[in-house]
Amino acid sequence: MRPLVTIGIPTYNRAASTLGESLRSALAQTYPEIEVLVSDNASSDDTPHFVEAFRNPRLRYFRHETGMGPNNNFNFLVEQTRGAYYLMLHDDDVLDPDMIATCMDAARDATGYGIIRSGTRLIDAEGRLLSEWPNGAAGLGTPEFFRAWFAGDTTLYLCSTIFNTAHLRAMGGFHSPRNLFQDVVAAFYLAAHHGRLDVREVKASFRVHTNILYSRARIRDWCDDSLYLLDTMCGLVPEDAALRAEGTRYLCHKMYTYTSRLPSLIERLLTYRKIARRFGHVYSPAAFLWGRHVRPRLAGAGRRLRRLLPARTQTRGILRER
Repeated sequence: MRPLVTIGIPTYNRAASTLGESLRSALAQTYPEIEVLVSDNASSDDTPHFVEAFRNPRLRYFRHETGMGPNNNFNFLVEQTRGAYYLMLHDDDVLDPDMIATCMDAARDATGYGIIRSGTRLIDAEGRLLSEWPNGAAGLGTPEFFRAWFAGDTTLYLCSTIFNTAHLRAMGGFHSPRNLFQDVVAAFYLAAHHGRLDVREVKASFRVHTNILYSRARIRDWCDDSLYLLDTMCGLVPEDAALRAEGTRYLCHKMYTYTSRLPSLIERLLTYRKIARRFGHVYSPAAFLWGRHVRPRLAGAGRRLRRLLPARTQTRGILRER
């Protein structure tokens, strides 16, 4: 018999929207040995009846009468897992039917890997394709794996990451100071200590919500978790002296990107300044704004000018002939 793989879906009030698509994609896996868990974090909608209507023997449903917070719900699922491996699927993400089968075939059913990962596609709120990111980290050592994340050669999303259940439990499940980068912390820790297997093919879809509103307090929490993540990464490869500077610049840029979504210009400027200070001024807000706003606009203006110039030159030539 092949190893059991658990797919856990934490959910809250999405019975009428995306939960059905996520749950159907989990139950449709072609891999024979799976169980699917749904942990309902005190939803006020029709989630209980919606899930129970599936009546699938591979499905287990848990209902919390009072809210326990998202991360506690994540770790509740980890504790309920029976599988040798565990994949956490958010209630708006989607798995390809052969996601688990492809990963377990690549692993030849070995159960010792810390994590097994595929590529990821990004979809919008309506499920339309935004981009695809094949997993380009195969064969890389741990420091190079970290740098591949910095460079965008590989992505880190829960829907495309299978965790070793025993090792995940041994490290205390998903946790970080603000529980924002807790999944990345777990993935890096397990990969460094227990090894990883990389599948290049794109086998899972992460849903991007463009209407997310950021606040200065939320960005402060992201900064806290970013610096914790960076300390974790550097602790995993202490021999790599250059990693901290590279990671600091990458995470600082990511925080600037979040800040660019703040509604108020004054708030943005104040937050840029605070981020620069927290990340040791390794990457200035001016450089970020130049690369994100000024340079693209200048490049666009240059392209428009080049399209116009040949037409004007041709017109002058015709007039001269006349």
